[in-house]
Amino acid sequence: MRLLLINPKFPESFWSFQWAIDKVFSGKRAISPPLGLATLAALCPETWQVEIVDENIDPVPSKPAADIVGICGMGVQFKRQKELLALYKEQGYFVVAGGSYASLCPELYAPLTDSVVAGEAEYIWKEFCRDFESGAAKPLYRETGEVALTDSPVPRFDLLKLAQYELVSLQFSRGCPFRCEFCDIIVMFGRKPRTKSLEQVGRELDRLRAVGVRSVFFVDDNFIGNKPLAKDLLQFLHDYQEKYGYWFDFGTEVSLNVAQDNELLSLFQLANFEWVFIGIESPDEESLKETLKFQNTRQDMLASVRKLYSHGINVLAGFIIGFDHDTVATFEMQHRFIMQSGIHAAMIGLLVAIPKTPLYDRLEKEGRLAADPDVQDNTKLGTNIIPKQMGYEEMISGFRSLYCSLLEDRHIADRIKNKTRYFAGVPEHTTDSFGGQFGILVRLFVHGLAPGGVARIFHFVRSIPFFRPTLIPLAIGDWVVGLTMRDYVDRQFGGKGDESDGPAARALESGAAEVLPSDFQSGPALAGLAASRAP
Repeated sequence: MRLLLINPKFPESFWSFQWAIDKVFSGKRAISPPLGLATLAALCPETWQVEIVDENIDPVPSKPAADIVGICGMGVQFKRQKELLALYKEQGYFVVAGGSYASLCPELYAPLTDSVVAGEAEYIWKEFCRDFESGAAKPLYRETGEVALTDSPVPRFDLLKLAQYELVSLQFSRGCPFRCEFCDIIVMFGRKPRTKSLEQVGRELDRLRAVGVRSVFFVDDNFIGNKPLAKDLLQFLHDYQEKYGYWFDFGTEVSLNVAQDNELLSLFQLANFEWVFIGIESPDEESLKETLKFQNTRQDMLASVRKLYSHGINVLAGFIIGFDHDTVATFEMQHRFIMQSGIHAAMIGLLVAIPKTPLYDRLEKEGRLAADPDVQDNTKLGTNIIPKQMGYEEMISGFRSLYCSLLEDRHIADRIKNKTRYFAGVPEHTTDSFGGQFGILVRLFVHGLAPGGVARIFHFVRSIPFFRPTLIPLAIGDWVVGLTMRDYVDRQFGGKGDESDGPAARALESGAAEVLPSDFQSGPALAGLAASRAP
């Protein structure tokens, strides 16, 4: 049997990092490859011929030599996924759909496909393969039981063009113990995290190391969902790194309570984790309680971010606008927190109600869902919810103004200074080469700094920690992130435009001056903070 697996092209968003891919990251076409399709390929019978096409780096074939065309995707890819399903079905191919959105809403795919695979694939994909070979494929395969990740195979990394991605994905666990109202993870994967064995992770790392991959992103929904097992893995990764000369740098997603566990933080350091992504969502405690994100209310969030910095771990974070408790004042609160925390990859999104989530069910009962149910990218200027304490246009206006203010050159520079004063230093075993860093700096200057004129270059220079040279690559990276997001905002949001005179914009302007906190630490004081690793 011949199987073609396709990852549809993502619509451009902040997550695309398109400016950085095009202008700064030499030779790269996308951020990360489709791990799910590589896993699916490994589940196929050995006699099958499998090809993977990622439309984010290559065009899809118009008339492939295939018996089956499988097209997976997330909600944000649904529009393109539908187009591709129609394209191949009209040509007479047997088409099968899967992915996270098909798992949530298989009923939307029934008219578009010959088969839908809904849920985790380790067991039901094998069932589909057997049925297809016997000519008895069913229209729907739904996983209703618990999948043991110890049954998950090593992904077919050999079918991916790994050199064209900035980093490569790997998974240790699925599921999250928390119950955030807006999240679809617990709907799909449950609240009891399940994990692979340490030996499985080792085999996957061996495959990646053999082909020269250096940067790995653990795509777990919450890497520390099961803390004891996470600590076991981190110790394993530390031993692996020691054995192979700290070949990899890692990143992952965690909950904010990671900052309350000093042992965890030390293990992340030892294993060479350079960054983590955290769902901070809002500095407003009432909004956090509303969405049941109690894990963020049990600690000082700003202090927690700075504590991660003190362990040499960079923080990327998600923020949300549109909770029921949010008002026009929320924009200034978000602005102040993001500025003081120094977070550059601050992915602010409008609250979106994803089908089958508790939030969707609640708003549907309250009659507060907008007419368009297909809104899936919460970084766009639109959502499917009707806000409670703001007008819809007022919320959109404030959202636009918030981004535009944060991405001004002066605020990019101020955030870098607010980060580096608390940062312990880059990981001791960074995989970045001097040549690679110098090339990034040259391309950043040519394509990003010089076009901004003398003023931008001034803000760039004042943000660079010249007295702590090991942090200079961190500052350069933050400028790449900032200008990438600025490029997207200018093209997609139209800059400040007429929104700069709105109430949200005025609130942001009034709070913008108070950027640098008074408790400045540098030099020996910061070194002491790094050494003590105090809570």
